[in-house]
Amino acid sequence: MFKRIDHIEITTGNLEKTISFYTDILGFKIKQRNKMDRPPLEEIDYLTLGDTMIEVLSVKEPAPLAIQQWQVGYRMMALEVENMDEAIEYLKSKGVEISQQPRATGASKRAEIKDPDGRSIELRQWG
Repeated sequence: MFKRIDHIEITTGNLEKTISFYTDILGFKIKQRNKMDRPPLEEIDYLTLGDTMIEVLSVKEPAPLAIQQWQVGYRMMALEVENMDEAIEYLKSKGVEISQQPRATGASKRAEIKDPDGRSIELRQWG
């Protein structure tokens, strides 16, 4: 009946900065951009990375991100990387802050970065 997660939806405070971060730095591709005339919605864009997708919402006067690590709700998304060390060096070269340095977690490695709105993104290298 249910096949997979179709997309994750995020709201941004700066649409072009967010689109640039996800496409130019993380390698997402723009699937579709839609201008909206349904206040407060201004634009809805779809970005894909492999077979995953995020929906980026631009709204008029968005509230700031509540930064409480253990609040109820979706906590973060995770991107799988082929080589953690190479990914970290690449991100640093693009000026991306590494909010949690890589560490071993059993049979994997994990680290964290933040997107332009301060949302945490986990990086995970398996096996």
